[in-house]
Amino acid sequence: QVQIVESGGGLVQPGGSLRLSCTASGFNLDYYAIGWFRQAPGKERVAVSCISSNDQSDGTASYADSVKGRFTIVRDDAMGTVYLQMNSLNPEDTGVYHCATGWAYACRDQAYDFWGRGTQVTVSS
Repeated sequence: QVQIVESGGGLVQPGGSLRLSCTASGFNLDYYAIGWFRQAPGKERVAVSCISSNDQSDGTASYADSVKGRFTIVRDDAMGTVYLQMNSLNPEDTGVYHCATGWAYACRDQAYDFWGRGTQVTVSS
């Protein structure tokens, strides 16, 4: 059974940083495209970032325009972990951040069959 778990969320002041982690059981994240999504109350779920597999694809990363230059998605294949480094945070970044994956190697093909329950990020002064 595939289980996705996120961690690293919390309360931070504007301009601060957080590093979110995504791990999985029953699934090897190294082989598949991994996405991060943000869900805020009353708003659409937004695709924040995605990274393709290094082993089966080109390992490239993509970002929503709103986070380019501030967020970085990184793989640690040895640890089977994907991180989202979030810098220069602002209140609009607030929400529950979900990690998701599926059977596709590249982000463009990913159907996101498996989702974590999310970790709360709150940016407030």
